[in-house]
Amino acid sequence: MIKRVRYIIFLKDVLLLSLTCFGGPQAHIAHFQNVLVKKRRYVSEHELLELNALCQVIPGPTSTQTLSAVGFQLGGPSLAYLTLLIWLLPSMIIMTAAGLLVNSYDAKDISLNFTRFIQPMAVGLIACAAYSISLKTVTTKRGIALMVIAGVATYLVKSPWIFPVVLVVAGSFTAFNYKAHPRQEKKKFDVRWANFFLWAGVLIFAALLGWATKKIPELTLPVRLFENFYRNGSLIFGGGQVLTPMLYTEFVQYSKPLHHQISHDEFLSGYAFAQALPGPVFSFSSYLGVLSMRDYGIGGQIFGSIMSAAGLFLPGTFLIFFMIRIWDSLKKFRAIRASLEGINAANAGLVAAAAVLLFQPLDFTLLNISFTVGTFALCAFTRIPNWSVILIGLACGLVF
Repeated sequence: MIKRVRYIIFLKDVLLLSLTCFGGPQAHIAHFQNVLVKKRRYVSEHELLELNALCQVIPGPTSTQTLSAVGFQLGGPSLAYLTLLIWLLPSMIIMTAAGLLVNSYDAKDISLNFTRFIQPMAVGLIACAAYSISLKTVTTKRGIALMVIAGVATYLVKSPWIFPVVLVVAGSFTAFNYKAHPRQEKKKFDVRWANFFLWAGVLIFAALLGWATKKIPELTLPVRLFENFYRNGSLIFGGGQVLTPMLYTEFVQYSKPLHHQISHDEFLSGYAFAQALPGPVFSFSSYLGVLSMRDYGIGGQIFGSIMSAAGLFLPGTFLIFFMIRIWDSLKKFRAIRASLEGINAANAGLVAAAAVLLFQPLDFTLLNISFTVGTFALCAFTRIPNWSVILIGLACGLVF
């Protein structure tokens, strides 16, 4: 059911989120809770976590899909697409500029040391999100057990497929408790296939167009960029961190004309910069698109950025718009409602495991531990907004 809000106010909040959400999809949910639930009450925390869990069991950028789904609920498809555009535009512009600077050969040695506290602070934000989610959604011994099992499984199994598998298994386990939920009047189950067919149609069309234009280099490269990112975006679960090794293989290690132009150092420098920016980590695609089109002038490089970002963000958007249209009907079934207990508990475990996994690569120093714990404490036990905490971290990086 679509709730109506003033577009301009909601889109201002989306712009604020795009400028202040650091740390990837697991940390973004903490920002969404503060702005969308606590501050504005656009949705309840239960609704937000439902949408976030739904987005984790389908391919694509989880936080982008979650925010777009909220926009869909508040204003339908038009507001949802505006939400998507405003959410990704700031980081996309910055990563495009970074690619242009790298291609100019004048900015390869820019120091990002002032962002060195952002990663431990992002871990603190993720830990806070796990703490907040577990307090409000894990209320039974069964839920606690599922949360722990989900966290351990995610930590031990290094595969993107673990995310949907854990959520589906946990949801299936609690679905057997369906008799504890009252019956609800079921509506006619009307599946709208338009967005699903749109997703599949674009995938096939991009592949055919790439084949048809392979003898025209000026067209082939942008089309192949779009097809490459669209294909990866249709297969990836778990966010930008999971996508990175796939992109490294495609754009650095392969010797095909599309891939050989990006060096190991250029790739890692861009990824580090993307990690230090707010907004979707998938904006890294814009940077790779610019570098791939470095022989086609500034206009061509910007076009490569647009094609790459569109390719990566569109498949997840089409799929979530397909799922959200049938979600309310699905929830009428008692087994589906019962499964949400397991899904929410597993979701808390996934977020907790993400905090541990993302802290491990950091240097185990007193400074990193202090920034992680301090960020967690400030966000969990004070009313200081997250963006203010991040600005403190950036200021500390500049001072020290």
